[in-house]
Amino acid sequence: MEFCPNCGCRLEPRKDGEQVVLACSKCDYTKQANGNSRSQAKVIKVIQPTVQPFMTVVTAEESKISTLSTIKMKCEKCSNTECYVWQVQTRGGDEASTQFLRCTKCGHTFREYT
Repeated sequence: MEFCPNCGCRLEPRKDGEQVVLACSKCDYTKQANGNSRSQAKVIKVIQPTVQPFMTVVTAEESKISTLSTIKMKCEKCSNTECYVWQVQTRGGDEASTQFLRCTKCGHTFREYT
């Protein structure tokens, strides 16, 4: 294993025409690979990951099921009196958490600082 003298990154084998060279991916430094070292071994084939198609994890039926707690609170938009509630630590750990509420009827989401 060899490292770039300019930036210290590892030199990777790369095919340059008919020759194999050791190249730095950061600063484009190249060096002729010598036959005695292990680093000349093989040019590695890079396999690019394929993008997977969008996958639905929660179906429309499952999204109707709610596991959130509900409380009696008036919605600012539709005046419904029941809301889902959950808490998130949005500020520093030494400060109180923020309580989020979502109306069970219209879906309006609002927050209450506790």
